[in-house]
Amino acid sequence: MSAGHHHAHAPIIVRKKGRHLAVDIHAHLNVAAAETTLRQAMPDLPKGLPYSCPASDAVNARMFAAIGPKLNGVEARLADMDQQGVDVQALSPNPGQYYYFTQPEMGRDLACTINDGVAEAVASAPDRLVGIGTVPLQNVEMAIAEMRRAVGDLNMRGIEIGSNVGGRDLSDPEFRPFFAAAEDLGILLFLHPLGFTQGQRLSDHYLNNLIGNPLESTIAVSHLIFGGVLDAYPGLKICVAHGGGYLPTYTGRMDHAFRAREDCRQHITREPSSYLRQLWFDSLVFDHAQLDHLVATYGADRICMGSDYPFDMGDADPVGFLERLPEDARAKVLGCNAASLLNLQTGDQL
Repeated sequence: MSAGHHHAHAPIIVRKKGRHLAVDIHAHLNVAAAETTLRQAMPDLPKGLPYSCPASDAVNARMFAAIGPKLNGVEARLADMDQQGVDVQALSPNPGQYYYFTQPEMGRDLACTINDGVAEAVASAPDRLVGIGTVPLQNVEMAIAEMRRAVGDLNMRGIEIGSNVGGRDLSDPEFRPFFAAAEDLGILLFLHPLGFTQGQRLSDHYLNNLIGNPLESTIAVSHLIFGGVLDAYPGLKICVAHGGGYLPTYTGRMDHAFRAREDCRQHITREPSSYLRQLWFDSLVFDHAQLDHLVATYGADRICMGSDYPFDMGDADPVGFLERLPEDARAKVLGCNAASLLNLQTGDQL
């Protein structure tokens, strides 16, 4: 497949209601069919978030019961989008559906089921929803094949990837062909964590989500930088959930290490923070000072609105959160950046 093949795709035509297009790049869909298949094959499923406590489990059980129709369907979702002022949601699978722990063939079949489910949801409201798929990264050849199917046959505009694959970091040489293929396709990779792998000390107070998610992204992105992945594939389009984790706000220490120690420059040719400028981050940080820092440091064209719909750790008013930004920056973060990454066009651009 030739470089930039993805851009040969016709843009997806979406509609905007307000002055600026509003695209939520971080919204999830659960595909129940895949979960059912997996539970039949593996009755003792590992917990999605492995380190938790009874108090958090009880809150999660209530949350999943409450958000079920929104997480699994389209109708309530569209009503919420109207209420929020969101024109388009990019639907990525519920991160609990990575299923990297399964045998490769099963992982491939489940990814197919999930991607077909996302495509089906998108087809029910094609001017409001676009698809971001999943791939079985436990087998890189299968992952590349499913990514090509998702892009070529299902018109997906991105692939959601976890922050590690069964404890292996994304800088593992085994994953290089996947990143090469993603760069070649020009497809967005949406990097979304699911708790911290060694989260024994994060079980209470839902800390494995509160701290664990941004910590996982921090570690994953650090490996992508120091392991040379972003150096080798500068054309990769990666958007990191939750504002990129902790790394984008604490870069001086790694730049110092790069200057001071040769073991911190084995695979890279310039300051680590410079590679962060190749990435995109979503706006889901809940704090205006942190949002302002991301915009000031990385540029308004590198931040995309994200809500984490429909989870309780999401922002129920993602559009309102951006109100304080200057208008030109707000238009970019609100939707222009995501439209460019996902190849969307509004009807009035034709």
